[in-house]
Amino acid sequence: MPWVVAVCRSEVHGFSKSVVDAIRLIEGLGVEGDAHAGATVKHRSRVAKDPSQPNLRQVHLIHGELLDELAGKGFQVRPGDMGENIATRGLDLLALPRGARLYIGAEAVVEVTGLRNPCHQLNDFKPGLMAAVLDRAADGGLILRCGVMGVVVKGGEVSTGDEITVEMPPEPHFRLARV
Repeated sequence: MPWVVAVCRSEVHGFSKSVVDAIRLIEGLGVEGDAHAGATVKHRSRVAKDPSQPNLRQVHLIHGELLDELAGKGFQVRPGDMGENIATRGLDLLALPRGARLYIGAEAVVEVTGLRNPCHQLNDFKPGLMAAVLDRAADGGLILRCGVMGVVVKGGEVSTGDEITVEMPPEPHFRLARV
């Protein structure tokens, strides 16, 4: 059964988030007390383009297995370091289709909207990190591996150790794209 290995938030816009005991997800907004919570976009680059866009990036989830892989490549990256709100284990987040719902803990539900779009801040944090979270498909296409983004469909508290259940959307399934 997939589970939560860490939960994180930050009240200020920055790169990393602090690990906390629990976070509260608020329906339609995101993580209570997090700078990226809101019905409309909060990421500064997106606000500059169009502040009225819906916030499809309310919650950032990353698979803890990526942190293990990065450690094997010499990068010391802890939960929260890459700005995620929820670090998971035992769940192939990147293989989920758009619209998959993650039931986390007793109440919370997050709907997956797309892939996290990595940016230069990864290299500002650790030189070479951006290349380490990117890959190439057989057809030459870019594979983004630094987590998925989602919106809160149902609020609730999420804590380390909470189990995650996946509900797939109706067919046809659509591959995740950057959001």
